[in-house]
Amino acid sequence: MTQPAAGPPRYVVGVDFGTLSGRAVVVDVADGTVRGEAVHAYRHGVIIERLPDGTPLPPDWALQHPDDHREVLRVAVPAALRAAGVRPEDVCGIGVDATSCTMLPTLADGTPLCELPDLAGRPHAYPKLWKHHAAQRQADRINDVAAARGESWLPRYGGRVSAEWQLAKALEVLQEDPAVFERAERFIEAADWLVWQLCGRETRNVPAAGYKGLRQDGRYPSAEFLRALHPRLDGLLPRVDGPLVPAGAQAGRLTADAARWTGLPAGTAVAAGAIDAHVTAAAARAVEPGRMLAVLGTSTCLIMNAETYREVPGVCGVVDGGVTAGAWGYEAGQSGVGDIFAWYARNALPAHYADEARRRGISPYELLDTLAADQPVGGHGLLALDWHSGNRSVLMDHELSGVLVGLTLATRPEEIWRALLEATAFGARTVVDAFTAAGVTVDELTVAGGLTDNRLLLRIYADVLNRPLHVLDSAHPAALGAAIHAAVAAGAYPDVPAASAAMGAGRRETWHPDPARSAAYDELYAEYRALHDHFGRGGTDVLHRLRALRHHPH
Repeated sequence: MTQPAAGPPRYVVGVDFGTLSGRAVVVDVADGTVRGEAVHAYRHGVIIERLPDGTPLPPDWALQHPDDHREVLRVAVPAALRAAGVRPEDVCGIGVDATSCTMLPTLADGTPLCELPDLAGRPHAYPKLWKHHAAQRQADRINDVAAARGESWLPRYGGRVSAEWQLAKALEVLQEDPAVFERAERFIEAADWLVWQLCGRETRNVPAAGYKGLRQDGRYPSAEFLRALHPRLDGLLPRVDGPLVPAGAQAGRLTADAARWTGLPAGTAVAAGAIDAHVTAAAARAVEPGRMLAVLGTSTCLIMNAETYREVPGVCGVVDGGVTAGAWGYEAGQSGVGDIFAWYARNALPAHYADEARRRGISPYELLDTLAADQPVGGHGLLALDWHSGNRSVLMDHELSGVLVGLTLATRPEEIWRALLEATAFGARTVVDAFTAAGVTVDELTVAGGLTDNRLLLRIYADVLNRPLHVLDSAHPAALGAAIHAAVAAGAYPDVPAASAAMGAGRRETWHPDPARSAAYDELYAEYRALHDHFGRGGTDVLHRLRALRHHPH
């Protein structure tokens, strides 16, 4: 393979740590062209039923193993460099992003507690993945106490704190395994821990601290508030605080050990850690105010910048500098999207449908799309609520569950499939409507992520949202976004917006709504909102009672 000519370093590496795998890309600093890429699946995947030693886990748990992340650095980064055919010395920066809030308890030197022999069988010693939803009881208490005390930061989160976030998960550790809480000298986001592994310096990125750590106006929730939750919880503050680094800034330089793992030169600039959906905004050139990005994957994150602060009910957070410095970053989302589709295909698809898909040489998803594509809007007579993994926005309640109404003996699997696709689109519209009602204008909507290959889904989203839907042309948008941040950290660009404009990906296509279908979906969406409010806003508490029975059957 021909080696590029010697010259100033002109490449950056971006590494995206997802739910099931990590992916690395080597990117040209000049224009964002991806020169090489590699994907590495996590050996342990998502730990949901039992620990590696066989210790069983309760329902709603989702853990990861930190060495799976190290393996991505050891395997995927060198593989991407080989695929790119670039010399390591021509790389000037590396950036990483991860799911959030994925939180590790560690020692003061960064050693994960789950890697200590005496704690390997303790579930609370493991990193809690973003989709760990077992801390809803703790989130409810945080919300009740914060509301009663009139905590000034609560409206920045739409009035409710999520069970997915740092404080709820830390309180869960303290209440359920206080010995692990006491052994934990740090609680740290996965992305920040990875940066620590790369540059040997503990840092905290501003977006994660703001969105998932509740840090607003220069401080975390007070010690007095934490003690009101639990007498020993104020001990959390020194374990989550640390040097704050803005998005795109340099956190440090690659250590000799990390250089051996990655194949990059020691001293390479390391960007601040980042949240996966947030760096994707840079890849999508969606960092200007009014440009909303929807990252469609196992879950959905909706991200946008605005020039002013507004209180948006049910938003996951509004943070100054949360996406890029100098703007108010807004985040909302849906806890289950691709996960819902995978659940249906895995658990509810009749055998003869799977056989037909194999006969045609296509996936079950493609078969269902083909069979559902020509259904008229509302023709299936079904309506679903997309809460199989709880509700992130706008209700912020992870003890809600999925609902499907309208079934008859004539209902076909592809009709249920289409109703589930539509439910996630209605959930996204609920979020967009909340933004616009609060005075945060959504001028443009771009979608990225693994689900953008589903053309039926994109058509439904455009029709339900009744607005053009731009599709990002990038196979690994979060990894590209991490690389863009690395270019800023290395000094190639003055800030993230400038790097985004130069290195961001283009649009693959734009889907325009069909007026007739959009009008029909308006009618169906009104019924979705009625069902949404009935089950989610106090019309009935049956979903919570069913969840309680599941956890404590008679």
